Amino acid sequence: MWEARVDGRPLHFRLSGINDQNFFMRDRETGTWWQQVTGRGMLGPLAGRTLDLVVHDEISFATWKREQPDGRVLKPDPRAAHRYAPANWEQRVAKLPTVTPIDAADPLAPRDLVLGLTIGTASRAYPMSKLTVAAPLSDTLAGTAFVIVLDHDRQSIRVFDRTLDGRVLEMESARDTSRSVLIDRETGSRWEFDGRAVLGPLAGRQLKKIPAIKDFWFDWKKYHPGTAIF
Repeated sequence: MWEARVDGRPLHFRLSGINDQNFFMRDRETGTWWQQVTGRGMLGPLAGRTLDLVVHDEISFATWKREQPDGRVLKPDPRAAHRYAPANWEQRVAKLPTVTPIDAADPLAPRDLVLGLTIGTASRAYPMSKLTVAAPLSDTLAGTAFVIVLDHDRQSIRVFDRTLDGRVLEMESARDTSRSVLIDRETGSRWEFDGRAVLGPLAGRQLKKIPAIKDFWFDWKKYHPGTAIF
């Protein structure tokens, strides 16, 4: 998700096509083409500029509804039903060839789903198949200590900086309660999926969210050629 504004000027985007199996957008004001996955201008007056990232979540509706009970939902428009992707869209796309060649030495299949994380110039891919059994997972990248957290549905996922007041917290699963998903070893405080401590000495404190993206491995490695794999 990107900020629809450059140098204070609002831009209006629409889907223009697909480049390397990744959408690109065109803004109405300048005609610049923008790559969806990077937010970078590809062609036009603003080529080379990068849109500002908006930190966002990819979570289940159940999780979102629990956290935002008064939130509003964008409903499908029956008048435009013929323009929506069919229910089996993902199954159909999965059969298409990918833009990167299949290498027998590649540790992941092209369409394996990963959680991609970039901090500074360093990037790392975390296979979702591992995270669903290993999370919460503590790791460090480019000097930043963080924890990858899955909600109770094992689908909704977030990443938080686990350094608080200069102290790195060691997180583990709080398996004895349905409310908390984490407990830190240092203080015994309990943390919810939104990164907020709800019980213990750190109750009321909030961990800083780190942007991350779910992506297919072939797409992630194309735009992050030097990526490591967890």
